[in-house]
Amino acid sequence: MTYGHYIKEIGRGAQVARDLSQEDARQLYAAMLDGGVPDLELGALILGLRVKGESLDEMLGFLAATDERTHQFDMPHGRGRPVVLPTYNGARKEANLTPLLALLLQRFGVPVLVHGLIEGYGRVTSAHIFRELDVLPVASVLQAQAGLDEKGLAFLPLSALCPGIHNLLSLRARMGVRNSAHSLVKLLDPFRGEAVLVAPATHPDFIDLMRNIMQVRGQRGLLLRGTEGEPYANAKRRPRLEHVHDGVSDILFEAEHESLRTLPNLPEAADAASTARWIRRVLDKQIPLPKPIANQLACLLFASGYAEDFNQAKAIVAVEATGMLTGSN
Repeated sequence: MTYGHYIKEIGRGAQVARDLSQEDARQLYAAMLDGGVPDLELGALILGLRVKGESLDEMLGFLAATDERTHQFDMPHGRGRPVVLPTYNGARKEANLTPLLALLLQRFGVPVLVHGLIEGYGRVTSAHIFRELDVLPVASVLQAQAGLDEKGLAFLPLSALCPGIHNLLSLRARMGVRNSAHSLVKLLDPFRGEAVLVAPATHPDFIDLMRNIMQVRGQRGLLLRGTEGEPYANAKRRPRLEHVHDGVSDILFEAEHESLRTLPNLPEAADAASTARWIRRVLDKQIPLPKPIANQLACLLFASGYAEDFNQAKAIVAVEATGMLTGSN
């Protein structure tokens, strides 16, 4: 298989480059995932797509190829559909609260699969914080399945979930730029449409593309502007929380455009130990749960089917978190 014609199509520059068809995109990305594209051509393809930007059909084709190479899970026992949390950005300025969201869902009996990186470009990853909380990454899909069935929570490294896309993601260290894999990992669907995907967009422009992808693929999910790219709501100012299901999208909470009047008590530092101590105190109801994260929790209890309707989900969170909530406007 040769790749010059693909490079010619997508590498003409942002104004005149041509999008690939969905099938061509699937075939090309399959070769990229399988390690079949030589380094020179692979670099050209990555940079060409970076400059041009991926189209909807290209992303659908890339995801089709990725689906074929992503390990699949059986539906775990639990209350409601499982929730999938992709964690790939880590903390740079703000404490990473992805582990808090996962542990809150686990408390309600909603199974949670977290997948991501162990190390993250010098940032504090969810894996670092989970380790401080005595939640260790598993080594295989079988162990992750057992963790979901027995404990309702598992953290699976991307290298075990989909080795091919892990290899493409790692090229950032060599090339210095993001590639399509950084967006695709946030849409991985190990439950074939049966789970609730929490899809965090790093940039506002990508939210529309992610919504279209999920609607075309018939996925269920919660779409939001992630906090530093992580899948939890900003504790200081809630983003729009959007429920995607059955090919449509409903806004459950609008974005707050001003910071909360009463700022929440947040970790004193962004390191793993400080964040883990703060999470333990929140779970023990020693300090309040930030209202935006409580709002996101209600959205996920509704989307997962734990609650019969959204009002019930909000009421459940309000009752359960009595004394935990802070930051009301």
